[in-house]
Amino acid sequence: MPFGCVTLGDKKDYNHPTEVSDRYDLGQLIKTEEFCEVFRAKEKSSGKLYTCKRFLKRDGRKVRKAAKNEINILKMVKHPNILQLVDVFETKKEYFIFMELASGREVFDWILDQGYYSEKDTSNVIRQVLEAVAYLHSLCIVHRNLKLENLLYFNRMKNSKIVISDFHLAKVETSLIKEPCGTPEYLAPEVVARQRYGRPVDCWAIGVIMYILLSGNPPFYDEMEDEDYESHDKNLFRKILHGDYEFDSPYWDDISPAAKDLVARLMEVDQDQRVTAADAISHEW
Repeated sequence: MPFGCVTLGDKKDYNHPTEVSDRYDLGQLIKTEEFCEVFRAKEKSSGKLYTCKRFLKRDGRKVRKAAKNEINILKMVKHPNILQLVDVFETKKEYFIFMELASGREVFDWILDQGYYSEKDTSNVIRQVLEAVAYLHSLCIVHRNLKLENLLYFNRMKNSKIVISDFHLAKVETSLIKEPCGTPEYLAPEVVARQRYGRPVDCWAIGVIMYILLSGNPPFYDEMEDEDYESHDKNLFRKILHGDYEFDSPYWDDISPAAKDLVARLMEVDQDQRVTAADAISHEW
């Protein structure tokens, strides 16, 4: 029974909790996210392992909205570099979203351990991310929360592909979007400025990711050691609005001009001049 029997319209046809437990064993809690808990799950009939995200409805309207949004977006997409939806169940108290299991590490964890990627490794990662985002944009889907933590190695093999996860903030761009969202360090200037925005915000976020992979440092940061998060964000946002970043020495000394050019094209302050993800793939780099 594909995607359980969830119905996201006005008329509800809820699953019974036993339908979930009859089909899957929920195992180890992998992590707790803002809106859900993430488990490793095993399908009883096949023994295959999956990832399960469990959203509790009692946690509020935002959680319910995030779950329904992620389900609707994931049902629309099928791409080798996007973590695929496998099954969905909705009970009276919970949403269960079963997806492919990415058994490799987060790209973010690799950076924490190693400091930075080689330019060759960065090229491999960014090319896959750009191809996935170009696909999303062809469907008018804006991810809106691209960051290192949402890029995963699909398995532990040396040449594992990269997959994008976490689509609860993604949105179909029927017109320019007005509500700001995302992770501060990755926000595009138009989001910070509370302007209407669209798909170019994803290109900006990829530029930030690429900058971090190549240098081991974020392009925008607050130099003040201040525990006042509001002041921190104001200083951070001021730099983002002006595109105030540098290819500083010694981190960028050995990086090719083509790589620097792609970063600059992805992080063009004027969104009308910013390249789309599909056009940003550099065949020279």
